[in-house]
Amino acid sequence: MSNTISKLIKTMELEPHPEGGYFKQTYAAEDHFTVPKQYEGSTRPAATHIYYLLDGEDYSSWHRIKSDEIWHFYAGSTLSLHILNTDGFLETIKLGNGITEHNAVFHYCVPKELWFAASVDDKDSYSLLGCTVSPGFDYRDWELADNETLLKQFPQHRDIINQHRVRGS
Repeated sequence: MSNTISKLIKTMELEPHPEGGYFKQTYAAEDHFTVPKQYEGSTRPAATHIYYLLDGEDYSSWHRIKSDEIWHFYAGSTLSLHILNTDGFLETIKLGNGITEHNAVFHYCVPKELWFAASVDDKDSYSLLGCTVSPGFDYRDWELADNETLLKQFPQHRDIINQHRVRGS
């Protein structure tokens, strides 16, 4: 781990995230509202936001949540955000400096219920991001993929699924 990454973790008070990388929740709306039946529990904050840091040697494992999640690029290298659509199409979005990096965007919304994973394009660098979720994030709405199930559902994407497989499975 580089000195820059260590300094970011310490300065921003980031903690390890179960899907990989480091995070810190920085915002949860005071306003709560009743959520639809697909959510466990009765209320959620209107929105939440985290800082999320990925070291170039790490990755975000395949997971999905029950809400839309907007990813924002802040610093470091371009990140590849891999999304498996329900029709089997794999979409890769480049999050990065949309001015200096070809085909990169500053933010992207991952639609609810889709499996997705992420990795830093430059393995010697990092990506510092933000993630905004509405209705607000709750671990009851988050699911890590079962690798074998994902491979059966999307066998045509075996390589990318295995590259971002859930650790320990």
